[in-house]
Amino acid sequence: MKEMLKAGISVGAEGFVSNIRPVCCALVFFAALALIGCGNKNSNEVVDHPPTAVVDPATAGTITGMVTLDGRPPVFHPIDMSAEPACVKANSTTVIPPVVVTGARGALAGVVVYAKSGLGRYRYDTPTQPAVLDQRGCMYDPRVLAVMIHQGLEVHNQDPTVHNIHATPRDNRSWNRSEEPGEPPFQTSFARPELAIPILCNIHPWMRAFLFVFDNPYFDVTSKSGTFQLKAIPPGTYTIAAWQEHYGTQYQTVTLSSKGSKSIVFMFHTPPSH
Repeated sequence: MKEMLKAGISVGAEGFVSNIRPVCCALVFFAALALIGCGNKNSNEVVDHPPTAVVDPATAGTITGMVTLDGRPPVFHPIDMSAEPACVKANSTTVIPPVVVTGARGALAGVVVYAKSGLGRYRYDTPTQPAVLDQRGCMYDPRVLAVMIHQGLEVHNQDPTVHNIHATPRDNRSWNRSEEPGEPPFQTSFARPELAIPILCNIHPWMRAFLFVFDNPYFDVTSKSGTFQLKAIPPGTYTIAAWQEHYGTQYQTVTLSSKGSKSIVFMFHTPPSH
């Protein structure tokens, strides 16, 4: 009898344990749901609303300046386009990769100058005019360009051969599209800010461009004059960045007063030859 009672108690204990396990699991499950629900509730309370403030033109100022190169620009080998006769025919002279392009007195072209930090939460209008990226002479033109988020980008094919435009962003949607000669421009846009998005051509590997996408209008790309202008920028203290494909990025801090105007200079340096 003692053995049977022991056996009964044992069986009862096992049954009790077997019954309690699903109950415990259920309790843990619902507790987890409750925590998740609390987390969602808290996250819903902190909603990232789009900015509504606008820049007051009565207090806005301007940051201007110039980008120069100290030293001789590096020498790059001519591009070999012999594998594509149409590209050879499209160029009357040899083509040097336009990685470093200078103008008079060391002015440096293809530099993106922009407000990296210091801006408040302002609302900006999206430009209605699209930016244009040309394919001409089997090269991208310009090599460096910049747009605002949601601004249109048109890619034209001016060449008598097919190109394959391949954008490889990290934060935006990547895409890969062929464009035949004479085809209407390919149109697209970008939803998120991102710096130096490489744009390639899978058919002609020497073709390369860089696209910058900003959520504000305070950027400029230098021409061979080396000059830049950030217009209608509100008063404040800013970190201004200057990016160049070969030399990297430099930064300067600028404090702009109400209706103020500041002029700054970025100078990149060519390392001395060994």
